[in-house]
Amino acid sequence: MILEESSLLPYFTSELPPGPWLVFAPHPDDETFGMGGSLLLAGKSAIETHVVFVTDGAQGGDGDREELIRRRVKEAKDASSVLGVHSTHFFAEPDRELALTEGLLNKTAEILRQIRPASIFFPTPMEYHPDHRVTAELAWQSANRIDEIDFNCYSYEISTLAPINLLLDVTEVAERKYEVVKMYASQLTQAKYLALVKAVDTARTFSLPMDRMAAEGFFYYADHSATLQEQLLRCIPRYFQGIGN
Repeated sequence: MILEESSLLPYFTSELPPGPWLVFAPHPDDETFGMGGSLLLAGKSAIETHVVFVTDGAQGGDGDREELIRRRVKEAKDASSVLGVHSTHFFAEPDRELALTEGLLNKTAEILRQIRPASIFFPTPMEYHPDHRVTAELAWQSANRIDEIDFNCYSYEISTLAPINLLLDVTEVAERKYEVVKMYASQLTQAKYLALVKAVDTARTFSLPMDRMAAEGFFYYADHSATLQEQLLRCIPRYFQGIGN
């Protein structure tokens, strides 16, 4: 039997995941581009949120490297303030050179122990940028080193549509999210990021009522004993089920 669309894509939106939240952003801007609407909704619902900016973002522009890093940190702090983020943490790992070192894994695990999040967010491992994919593995491996915290893990989309099993309706805060996107002025000259963010948000309303204007998609990882790759690969056979049988 060939599966209907509703077996491959959520046709309803969910409640916000439980807090506190800890969001891992590979670069200063990814938290806003990928899930800024959800962070705004979390703030309206008094959910405590925290963001870790993993790299220094030094490759995201031209000119003086140290000045660009300072500018991106300021943009991130200003954006986080508007998003209602409770705390920001800057690991300052080298942009486009992110690696899973033992030191970085331990540092990440320590942040998890300090904040004790109920929900952890990281980019989908199917992102194009290598730092995005490494950040996903960094968050996953670090979280699974800690036995004393009961947590939920979710991946979010930044520059690509990936398998999802959870949708959050961000229609009511979409315009505010796009104003926060504009606060990353250093990046808006590098690519059509605002248009990309709006396109992804719009695409995720495909399975929702016509009056819904923006949504953010997530993948909830229910099996902590499996790898990220294993859990995502389990989605693929469903697309082929019943075809040619």
